[in-house]
Amino acid sequence: MIVVGGEALIDLVPAAGPPGALLPRPGGGPYNTAIALGRLGAEVAFCSRISTDGFGEALLAGLRTAGVDCSLVQRGPEPTSLAVAALGPDGSASYGFYTEGTADRLFALPVLPPGVRALALGTCSMALEPGASAYEALLRREAGRGVFTLLDPNVRPGLIPDADAYRERFLGWLPYVSLLKVSEEDAAWLGGRVDDWLAAGPRAVVVTRGAAGLTVRTRSGAEHSVPAPPVTVADTIGAGDTVNAALLHRLSPVGEPDWPEVLGYAARAAALTCTRAGAEPPYASEL
Repeated sequence: MIVVGGEALIDLVPAAGPPGALLPRPGGGPYNTAIALGRLGAEVAFCSRISTDGFGEALLAGLRTAGVDCSLVQRGPEPTSLAVAALGPDGSASYGFYTEGTADRLFALPVLPPGVRALALGTCSMALEPGASAYEALLRREAGRGVFTLLDPNVRPGLIPDADAYRERFLGWLPYVSLLKVSEEDAAWLGGRVDDWLAAGPRAVVVTRGAAGLTVRTRSGAEHSVPAPPVTVADTIGAGDTVNAALLHRLSPVGEPDWPEVLGYAARAAALTCTRAGAEPPYASEL
């Protein structure tokens, strides 16, 4: 089983209609990753704290429809986090967040079931306390047990009050990370070098480069790149999360991956997500 930990929230995305109209869509980087894994046919569980409000019920319904195990989901009466998306001319999204006092921030360290082969973490949940410390403890504990770990920082600068402290904390996570996935924008904001990150712990670092595709560098010195399939972009919401899911679905915790094949699969999956409004990852049959 693959466990995905982190926030589930509601994206408010631009909608047709009067100026400023917004449409609520289930979202959050970890949530999208779990949905994408379920649609790809992986055995996946979601580990988070979700509100008992109407938005929270809708988020749980989306997970169950995608075949995601919800037995690790904690519940609470606090409201669901909201993310207001603004789309650029190229379909890229930026966000404003409403997270004060929301359910995921009270996430508590869980016990994972036997047979977990991989754990994925990232995005807002790694930045917002007190839940961030619980997710960090989960990363450290499971890595210590030999579980394959994927970290996608998916940096949201507006949620990070002390950038230097976050960057220092990020470096502290790396010894516990098997696979680091960052966008070019994340890499620039974090300010480090891929070689330094590899030396700190990860077996590989995958960098997403938008329309230019994906690149991986490994600790053994290998480097591979694949282009992004040309598509008509509706928006890029959920594309990076789909990459996370595709990588986890294709990678084995042992042995040397066929990186061109793995990256190509992830690029195709992300490209399909980009053709749809909101975070709508593809199903296995579409790939």
